[in-house]
Amino acid sequence: MLKIMTIFGTRPEAVKLAPVIKKLEENKDLFESIICVTAQHRQMLDQVLDLFEIKPDYDLNIMKPNQSLFELTSNVLLNLQPVLEKEKPDIILVQGDTTTVFVASLAAFYLKIKVGHVEAGLRTFNKYSPFPEEVNRKLTTSIADYHFAPTEISQKNLIDENIDKNSIYVTGNTVIDALFLTLEKLKLDQINNDLSPKVKEISDLCLKINPKNNKKIVLLTGHRRENFGQGFENICYAIKEIAEKNSDVEIIYPVHLNPNVREPVMRIISKNSNIHLIEPLDYEPFVYLMDKSYVIITDSGGVQEEAPSLGKPVLVMRDTTERPEAVLAGTVKLVGTDKDLLIKEANILLNNLDEYKKMSMAHNPYGDGKASQRIIDILKTIKK
Repeated sequence: MLKIMTIFGTRPEAVKLAPVIKKLEENKDLFESIICVTAQHRQMLDQVLDLFEIKPDYDLNIMKPNQSLFELTSNVLLNLQPVLEKEKPDIILVQGDTTTVFVASLAAFYLKIKVGHVEAGLRTFNKYSPFPEEVNRKLTTSIADYHFAPTEISQKNLIDENIDKNSIYVTGNTVIDALFLTLEKLKLDQINNDLSPKVKEISDLCLKINPKNNKKIVLLTGHRRENFGQGFENICYAIKEIAEKNSDVEIIYPVHLNPNVREPVMRIISKNSNIHLIEPLDYEPFVYLMDKSYVIITDSGGVQEEAPSLGKPVLVMRDTTERPEAVLAGTVKLVGTDKDLLIKEANILLNNLDEYKKMSMAHNPYGDGKASQRIIDILKTIKK
C-alpha cells in the first residue's frame, strides 16, 4: 500500500486537490491517504474543507497577519519537518505554485521523499510575474519526481527544461473536476430547495439587482500583489467608467481582505450605485456567481480555467499569463492594468454580441473533469 500525503495551504490548492483526495479515499485498498494543511490562508481554506467534507490529519495553522515571505517560508519548513519525519510518506502531493507548494517539496527533498506535482509546467517566463508564484513553480519542478501537467503546452514547457518525458503525464486540470462536482451539488440543492445560506445570499443579491433578468452581471475579482499601487488605481478608475457608461450593467466585486486592495476600491468605486462591493465568497457561492455572470474580469489564475467551462468570456488584468491555452482558444483576453484597454475590451464584450459569442462559445482547453481519475490511475502504477 502506497502512503500518500497531500499537502496544501490555500483555497485554490484545496479546490484543485479536493477531487484527487476524494479519489484516494475511494481507493483505500491501494492508498493510505494523509492530509496536511499549512493553513497559509486560514478562513478561505476552511471554507473549501467544509464544502468537500475534508478533514485534515495535520493542521499547521501557520497563518499570521502581514506575514512576510521570509516568515512564511521558514514557518512552513520548520513545521513540516516533524510531520514528515513521523509519517514517512512514500509520496507527497502538492498543487500549483504557492509558497506551501515549494516549501513542502523542499522539505520532502531533504528527507528523500518523492514529490508529485499537480498542475505542473505552467510558465510565464517572467520570474516576477506572478510573484512569487512563477519561481515557486520552477523550483518545485526541479524537485518533483512526477509531473502532472494539465495541458500539452505545460508538458512542452517541462520537456524544454530537460525534465524526463517519462515523468510527465498530461491529465487535464483538476479544477474542472472540482467545478463539475460543485455545479452538480448546486443543481441538486436548487431542485431540493436546499441552497446553503451563503449561496442563497448571493442568489438573493442577483435577484435584487436584476429582478427582470435584463441586466448584465459582471463579476470582478482582483488581488494580485504585482498590481498593488498604480495598477489597482487604474483598475478601479476603469471599472468606475465601465459602470457609469453602461446602465444595463451591474458589477459585483467580492473585495479581497488585503488593505492594498481595499483602500483604492473603497476610495474610488464604493459610491457607484451599480457596483456592489461584497465580502470575499466561499467557493460554492463563487461558482454560483460565475454561472450567473455575463462577463468576468479578474486577475485570478483559477478563474481563467473555470470560466470557459461555463461559457463566460474573461478579461484578465495581468500582463502575462501562465495559462496561454485559454488565450489561444479565444476564451480569455489579457488587458493588464491599462485603464483604456480594460474599458475598451469590456465595452466590446458588453455591447457587441458577435464578439461576445466568439469568446463564450470557444472550446475549453482545460479538460473534461476526469483529471483526478487520471492522476489516480498513474499513482496505481507506482511501486514503493
